[in-house]
Amino acid sequence: MSQPITVDIPHSMGRDAARAKIESGLGKFASILPGSAITEHQWQGDALAFTVEALGQRVASRVEVMEDKVHMVLDLPPALALFAGKIRQKLREEGPKLLK
Repeated sequence: MSQPITVDIPHSMGRDAARAKIESGLGKFASILPGSAITEHQWQGDALAFTVEALGQRVASRVEVMEDKVHMVLDLPPALALFAGKIRQKLREEGPKLLK
C-alpha cells in the first residue's frame, strides 16, 4: 500500500505561466528524490500525471496547476514511505524554486 504525500506550492504567476514552468522544467522535479528520473508523463488539461523511478521504486505522482497554487501528490511505495517526512520537507523547500 502506498503512502501519499501532498504539498501545495503557492505562486502568483497564474495558471498558464505555472503550467509552462512545470512543462519546461519537468526534469527538475525528479531531482527532489536522489537518483531518480521521470519515466512517464501525460498532461490532461491542467493536471499532469507522471512516474518517478527512484531507488528501484516507482512513484506515481500528480500535479494539478491552479491559478494561485500547484497541488502535488506523490504516492510513495512502502520502501520509500520511511522517508515521507524528508521528501515532503524537500518538496516544500525546493518546489517554489522549480516555478521560478
